[in-house]
Amino acid sequence: MRTSYDRLFIRFLKLFNEHRDYYTCHDVMEELWLEEGRKPFYQGLLQVAVGLHHWHHRNTAGAIKLWEAALHKLAPYPDICMGIELGIVRVETALLLEIVSSEEGAQAEPRDITIPIIDVELMQLVSLDDIDLSLD
Repeated sequence: MRTSYDRLFIRFLKLFNEHRDYYTCHDVMEELWLEEGRKPFYQGLLQVAVGLHHWHHRNTAGAIKLWEAALHKLAPYPDICMGIELGIVRVETALLLEIVSSEEGAQAEPRDITIPIIDVELMQLVSLDDIDLSLD
């Protein structure tokens, strides 16, 4: 089946949304980022994932740094980009950044965000992906 989406992008979304494996998300997206010429879009999504990984491991300073960088890199892109609602990702990331940056941030219970997929083809590809955590 020929698809307009890279297998690594599909795998990233599966790991991010279903498995909540933010560390492996980083590995998958880094490979795509390098293959695709270091596009800020991919790096921004990578940084959102790694920020979540840091927050879940109580490294709030690392989460803050990565989310600030991610928001900066993702800012120029449209709200709907690459089959996802990037605008919602930016809003959710900014809310997490606000929570973590607050005085109570260190005690806040880490939570997850979901990258909304709006393209039907991409949705199907993500749901069909047999996640093989080895990167081929």
